Amino acid sequence: MLTHQRKPVCLSLISTDLPVQSVVETAATLYQKDSQRFHLLLNAPPIKTEQQAKTQNSQNLLFTTAQTNPRVSSSPRILWLEISPYRVIMTMQGNPHLSYRHFWEKGVYGMSRYWLPNESLQNNQPIRLRNFTRNLSLTGNPLPENLRVEYELWAGKVQLGHYILNLEIQN
Repeated sequence: MLTHQRKPVCLSLISTDLPVQSVVETAATLYQKDSQRFHLLLNAPPIKTEQQAKTQNSQNLLFTTAQTNPRVSSSPRILWLEISPYRVIMTMQGNPHLSYRHFWEKGVYGMSRYWLPNESLQNNQPIRLRNFTRNLSLTGNPLPENLRVEYELWAGKVQLGHYILNLEIQN
């Protein structure tokens, strides 16, 4: 069974112990793979650095990030979430400066991989981090309405913080 619908979504990521917060509100396409498995595709706005945001706010410019800084890609970032009540995989691609893939499953150490640009012509090796999923909950029937993933991020034996990924899908 493969059906799809356009839905308004709000995707947020916050850290409970670091000053990290990101919110994306946009429309997404929800694909129903079977009764409990879904794929969600959405376009996220281009990434702005803190300095670019300050410059734009202070000067009230109406230019896009790509126009004010040619090093920032104007191509859309595509976020692809594979969702079930048991596991979530989130992939971001379409940006030549950063790509990543996260795997979360409750009570399991998953893998988070980040690909950064490399100036050489050699293949990039991903930065590999581990995440421990403390809680994963998916609510809504028959279509998902809320996904919440609470996890810890680890680099070897060093904890890099506690995070909450929250996805709200308006039905």
